[in-house]
Amino acid sequence: MHRALTLLLLLVAGNDTFQQAQARTIALFVSNLHCKFLILLLLHLMRRKALLYDFFRWKDKNLRHRRFVILLSIIIGLLAGLAAVILKNLVHFTHEILMKRVHAESLNLLYFALPFVGITLTVVFVRFVVKDNISHGISRILYAISRRNGILKGHNVWSSLAASTLTVGFGGSVGLEAPIVLTGSAIGSRIAKFLRLNYKTTVLMLGCGAAGAIAGIFKAPIAALVFGLEVLMLDLTMWSIIPLMISSVTGAAISYFLSGKGVVFSFSSVDPFVMKNIPYFILLGLVTGLVSVYVTWGVKAIENGYSRIQASWKKVLLGGFILGLLIFLFPPLYGEGYIELKALMTGNAPELTNGSLFYHLRENIWFLLIFLFLVMTLKVIAMSVTTGSGGIGGVFAPSLFIGGFAGYVTSNVLNQFGFIDVSEKNFTLVGMAGVMAGVMHAPLTAIFLIAELTGGYTLFMPLIMTATISYLTTIFFIPHSIYTERLAKRGDLITHHKDKAVLTLLNVKSVIEKDLIPVDPDATLGELIPVISGSKRNIFPVVDEGNNLSGIILLDNIREVIFNQEMYNNTYVSDLMTSPPATVDPDEAMSDVMHKFEETGAWNLPVTKDGKYIGFISKARIFNTYRKLLVQFSDE
Repeated sequence: MHRALTLLLLLVAGNDTFQQAQARTIALFVSNLHCKFLILLLLHLMRRKALLYDFFRWKDKNLRHRRFVILLSIIIGLLAGLAAVILKNLVHFTHEILMKRVHAESLNLLYFALPFVGITLTVVFVRFVVKDNISHGISRILYAISRRNGILKGHNVWSSLAASTLTVGFGGSVGLEAPIVLTGSAIGSRIAKFLRLNYKTTVLMLGCGAAGAIAGIFKAPIAALVFGLEVLMLDLTMWSIIPLMISSVTGAAISYFLSGKGVVFSFSSVDPFVMKNIPYFILLGLVTGLVSVYVTWGVKAIENGYSRIQASWKKVLLGGFILGLLIFLFPPLYGEGYIELKALMTGNAPELTNGSLFYHLRENIWFLLIFLFLVMTLKVIAMSVTTGSGGIGGVFAPSLFIGGFAGYVTSNVLNQFGFIDVSEKNFTLVGMAGVMAGVMHAPLTAIFLIAELTGGYTLFMPLIMTATISYLTTIFFIPHSIYTERLAKRGDLITHHKDKAVLTLLNVKSVIEKDLIPVDPDATLGELIPVISGSKRNIFPVVDEGNNLSGIILLDNIREVIFNQEMYNNTYVSDLMTSPPATVDPDEAMSDVMHKFEETGAWNLPVTKDGKYIGFISKARIFNTYRKLLVQFSDE
C-alpha cells in the first residue's frame, strides 16, 4: 500500500501518458477506498497540470510574447472594468436604499448612525474574514512593485471590493478609486503569477489592471493610461503604453456597455474659457496648492494619532462617533461626494444644507460660503477618521471633492467682492484638478481626467495652469505624494529613475558574502598567518566568542609585519585590527547602503544585526546583481 502511494506521488511530478497509465494500474490494486479516492484526485491534478503544460507549449509555439501580452491586456481590462462597474453599482444602490429615509427639512439621526455601522462591519469583515491589512490600496500596489516582484495577494481581488462597499455605502467619507485600483491590479498580478510571467511583464499586467479599473470608474481611458505611467511609475515606452491603452479602452468600453451614463460622475456643460481670467486661474493654482498641503499634512497627522491607539474597538468607537457627528452637522460629508460636486456645478449649492442644522440659513450667500468652506476643511478630518478607525477607501474622490469646493468658494469670493465675473462651474472643475494634482503629485492625470469628464478640452489651458502651479506649490513643502511618502522614507519606492528603481529591487540579504574567514581578537599574529594563507580574500572580520564584530583586518595594512617572525607570538589580532568605516544592517535600504559606500570610499562593508556579525557586502557583488536586474528594465 505505502509502496503504491509512494510510486504514485513520484509519478505526479510528470505528465507522461505512460506514467498516468501506471498510476491507474496501481489504483486498481489498492483495496482501501480512501486511498483510491486520493489516487483519483491526484490523477485529476495530473491532468490539470498536463493541460497547463500543453497550453504553455501551444503559446510558445503559436503566440509571440508581445501578442500574448496584448491578449492578456484585453482580458485584464475587461475584468478590471467589470469589477469597477460592480463596485460602483453596489455602493450606489446601497446609498440609494439607505437615503430613502432622509428628509431635507429635518434632522436625521441616520447620518450619525450609519457611518458607525459601516465602519464596524468593515472592521469585523477585515479582521475575521480577510485577516490581513488592506488599507492604503495604491501604496500597497507600489510596495508590491518595489518589494514583492509585482505580486499581490489573492484576496486583494475581492477583499477591497467588499470592504469598501461596506465603508462607503454606509457613508464613510472616502473614495472607491483606491480599492478598485487595488482590485484591478490584483487581477493583473494574479494572472501574471499563474502564467509565470517575468517581473517586467508582471508589473505591466498589474498596471493594466489599474488602468482598466480607473477607466471603468470614470470612463476616462486617457486619464487611466496616464495614471499608470504617473502614479504607478511605469516606464514610458511603447512596450508599456500599448497594453495600457488597450486595457484602458477595454475597461471604459465594458463600463459604457453595462452602465451607460448611469452612476458614473460626469459633467458635459462648461462655460467658455476667457483669456482675461488667466490671472485668476493662476491664483486658483496657488490656493489649491496650499489646500493640498493642508490635506496631506492633515491626513498624516490624524492617521499617526490613530496609530497610537492599540485597541481596535477604541478606534471604531472614536472614529464612528467623530465621523457620525461631522456628517450629522454637515451632511455633504456623507459618502464619496460626487453628488455634492454635481450640485455645485449645476447651481444647486444651497441644497447641500439639506438635513443639517443650517438648512434655514441657506439663502444667505455669505453663510452658504462659510458652510461650504467648513465642509471643505472638515472633509480631511472625516476622510482620515474613516480610514484611521478601520474603514477602507482612498483619497482620490476626497481630493476631487475638496478641490471642487475650493474652486467654488474661490470663484464666489471673487464674484462677491466684484473683482471680476468668473464661472463657478469652471472654477469648480479646475479646482478639482488642482487639489488632485497636489495631493497625488499627478498633474497630468488630473488634467486629462477633468478634460475627459467634461467631454472636451475647452478648459485644457486653465487645467494645465492650475494643476501645474498647484503641483509646484505642493512639492515645495512636501516632496512626496500622499501615496509614496511612507514608502520613500523606507527606501521602498520604485521611481522613473532607472538606477534608483533597480537599487530599490536589490535586497541586502541577497548579496551578503559569507566566505570571509573570521578571526578571534585574542589570536596572535602567528595564528593569523595560516588563516591568511588559506583565504582567497584580503579582508578578515574580527569576531569574539559572542559573535560580536570587534573590528576588521585589511591585508594591505599588515603586509609589513606578516613576514616579521619576531612579532608572531607577542602581537595580537586586537593590536592589528581597525574599526570598519561603517556597518550595514541586513534590513537596510540599498540606496542607504550605496550612500555609505560613497561617503566612506570603501569597497567592502560588514553586515551586522545588533552588533552580531553576519557577513560582508561588496560593491562588486552589488554591481553584478545590478547589471542582471537592469535587463528587466531595458526596452525590448
